[in-house]
Amino acid sequence: MSGKIHMCFQLQRESKPAGKRFVLDIDLDIPASGVTAIFGHSGCGKTTLLRWLAGLESGCPGFLEVDGSVWQNDNGDNDILLPAWKRPIGYVFQEPSLFPHLTVSGNFNFALKRSASALNQSGCDEIIELLGLSALLDNKPDELSGGEQQRVAIARALMVGPQLLLMDEPLSALDRQRKQEILPYLERIKQTLDIPMIYVSHSMDEVARLADYAVLLDNGMVSARGFVNDVFSRVGLSGFDADDAGSVLEARVESIDPEWHLAELRFSGGRLWLNDACVVRPEVERDELVRIRVPAKDVSIALSDYSESSIANRIPATIQNISDIDVATALLQLKLENEDGSSMLLARLTRRSVHQLKLETGMQVWAQIKSASIIR
Repeated sequence: MSGKIHMCFQLQRESKPAGKRFVLDIDLDIPASGVTAIFGHSGCGKTTLLRWLAGLESGCPGFLEVDGSVWQNDNGDNDILLPAWKRPIGYVFQEPSLFPHLTVSGNFNFALKRSASALNQSGCDEIIELLGLSALLDNKPDELSGGEQQRVAIARALMVGPQLLLMDEPLSALDRQRKQEILPYLERIKQTLDIPMIYVSHSMDEVARLADYAVLLDNGMVSARGFVNDVFSRVGLSGFDADDAGSVLEARVESIDPEWHLAELRFSGGRLWLNDACVVRPEVERDELVRIRVPAKDVSIALSDYSESSIANRIPATIQNISDIDVATALLQLKLENEDGSSMLLARLTRRSVHQLKLETGMQVWAQIKSASIIR
């Protein structure tokens, strides 16, 4: 992995109920580029991991190297420990934490004066433009919506010139509408700025839309890691809720049908027709690369290609794995394969359906995709 962030540490704590010990045990390499999502159930150690990266967890020995620069190494003879204030990071918390008595411009200036690596005026102007804040510079925080305040907090973190941007569930305090407003700005940052981002979230939709690489934490341990489409398509991951399970596919827009408002998308393993109204942007263009989210609950199984059906997306598949989620539900891992390559797809069925269809590993079946959406 060229350009990486390597971290290795163990942190022990007493947690409630009293006497129960929580151990965060991490030995991990992630890319020093793009967006890496850290996700998992509440209490799995996501925020603690982020705080350790920022140097906010004192008395925790370990090793941290960011793209060739060692920030912490207290396991050898020549100890290195950059304090939090010397680490070239930007940190975005769940709450904006803006100074209420200062304008947006004043909040920016406060951060700039205290950073040795702060951007010049041209760089600051670019950040303001990227996050759509030009018209808000003279406003105070109480004159802004929650989404606008968080955009200001993100801009402030970027203006200090970080080598690494840490984001701790930055959208969790916002309602659905405000989240949808901010996500395009985060995508714009990812596409425009060459800053690796570690994004903590428990939202599978946010991870699917933003992340390139994903790390699943479970009980303080790394349960799975890899490129986001690979991680999402695995079965038996305790970080998945049954309703959240699904697959992420990278696809190219093959054609547009203006009469029926449909887009045909080609990916490694098959093709899909999707309603172009589900696209995040106003319209999708031919040959555009997009990312598709396919919820496992919207994939059913047939033993033959039954064409007399309203389900237009039917793709031949091979069952790779069957895993029971609970007493009533099973998750199937399907391999889709054609001349373009292969992809993995998840299907959520009742255990009764698995039994009645006599489904088992290795069987050739048809995956029927009832709905999917273009998320990026």
